[in-house]
Amino acid sequence: MSSTPVKAAPPVSPLAVPFPAIAPVAGVAIGVGRAGFYKHKRDDLMIMRFAPGTAVAGVFTRHGVGSAPVDWCRAALQASGGRARALVVNAGCANAFTGEAGAGAVRATMEAVSAELGCTTAEVLMASTGVIGVLLQYGKILNVLQEVLVEVKGEAWAAAARAIMTTDTFPKGAAATVQIDGQDVRIAGVCKGSGMIAPDMATMLAFVATDAAIAPDVLQAILSPAAIRTLNAVTVDGDRSTNDTCLVFATGKAGHAPVTDLADPRLDAFKAALEAVLLDLGQQLVRDGEGATKFVKVTVTGASTEASARKIARTICESPLVKTAIAGEDANWGRIVMAVGRADEPIAREKICIQFGPLWAARGGAVSPDYSEAAMSAYMKKPELEIAVDVGVGGAFASMWTCDLTHGYISINADYRS
Repeated sequence: MSSTPVKAAPPVSPLAVPFPAIAPVAGVAIGVGRAGFYKHKRDDLMIMRFAPGTAVAGVFTRHGVGSAPVDWCRAALQASGGRARALVVNAGCANAFTGEAGAGAVRATMEAVSAELGCTTAEVLMASTGVIGVLLQYGKILNVLQEVLVEVKGEAWAAAARAIMTTDTFPKGAAATVQIDGQDVRIAGVCKGSGMIAPDMATMLAFVATDAAIAPDVLQAILSPAAIRTLNAVTVDGDRSTNDTCLVFATGKAGHAPVTDLADPRLDAFKAALEAVLLDLGQQLVRDGEGATKFVKVTVTGASTEASARKIARTICESPLVKTAIAGEDANWGRIVMAVGRADEPIAREKICIQFGPLWAARGGAVSPDYSEAAMSAYMKKPELEIAVDVGVGGAFASMWTCDLTHGYISINADYRS
């Protein structure tokens, strides 16, 4: 009996977006190089250096098997009082589930970098991505440390984004400019992620820098809730990573008076811009979901609480039945009903309404009187889709973003270590 060949995923996601033009951020220097964590020739190491006094905030995975770099960052943020001088990121080795040896590899790397920069080890942070269960050969980093500490000229942010990619098919970046006290403030960031993406505090590796002058505790108070609405609002496959890390650095070089109070109205525009950058990065993760051909926004309204709406939306987004129906361009709204019901959240089934874009699939707990299979089928052929569900019990709402589940996902993950 012959088997049907599995169609390979395209070399670049059909949902990819161009890398934006990102201007330098005062107080940030970026270097990249090849440490050799991959057999093929590519940059796999990135180091960001920051001006003295730079503030840092972070959110990390809550995975039960957190990586050695995640453990280091959590402790370092406490020990440094939220100050940072450098960030080291490697691709090709997650250094997760590697025990004390993994922790020692991070420590040795941090000691070497801090010695070069003349700062404390707690002011140097690290993130890793790649295969779980493989010990970081930190000597590879030390061998090229001098080379990678040389600042990239020109498209530094694009180089940084490419250096941290694993199964990503395109580099991901976002930027914004706002004003504080009449001074231009720049925000720029990169992220990586394509598979093993699910909401869990950070859900990938993301690094954002700004030249704003913001106290560490205020920066943390801004980042934590923003991550919930942005990076935690995307999911590719429902699998959380051991290495999820999001770090935001504020160098204080924009020239405005420091912000030391979260309630300071000067922060309003900055908060909105930072959240927009994080959401842009998060949505690019979905656009690069392994094997993805559809970019999908799911909005749940009429929920009892925002958390309940988010859980229902997440259940829809992570349902293999929903995701494969989307891949097959089948508007099988019954699968949406299934996912809503198994979320185990308050709903009024006699009031449930479901829309695909502008088209009604269900109203008042039953198929919509004006339901059109032909119209639905035509809508499902679009590369970008919106699904809206009202569960009829309250006024809370939430949105999440996901992609379809195709043969490409299977191919990529079946061959991941080959």
